[in-house]
Formats: sequence, C-alpha cells, structure tokens
Amino acid sequence: MVIEYDQAKRDRTLLERGLDFARADEIFAGIHFTGVDARVDYQEKRLISIGWLDKRLVVLVWTPRGDIRRII
Repeated sequence: MVIEYDQAKRDRTLLERGLDFARADEIFAGIHFTGVDARVDYQEKRLISIGWLDKRLVVLVWTPRGDIRRII
C-alpha cells in the first residue's frame, strides 16, 4: 500500500497533534473502520477511517487514487 500526503500538512499535524501521516499504513494494517464521507460533493471519493495508533484512537480522512491512499 502506498500512502501519499502533503509534506507541509504532515509536518504541521505532527507538531500540533503528534500524529505522523507517514505511519498511516499502521492504522490500515490494524483493526479499523472505514466509511464514505458523503456530507458534501468533494469531486472525489472521500473516506474516513477510524483506528488505533500507539494505543490512541485516531481518525484519518483520505481519498483513493488508484493504488495510492492520499491522506487529506
């Protein structure tokens, strides 16, 4: 699985929340729930995944782009 993200947003999220987008594959590899975010038309499919990272419940918003999972 390939994980993609904006580096500046990753750096900001790591600093502000202690969450590293580069470790998103660990969330997908563990027990997690994924649902479609259909609140508005984003012009692309958006998914919300809830899972665990270091015994911490986390929420990821992402979009599939072929074989890539782009963290939003």
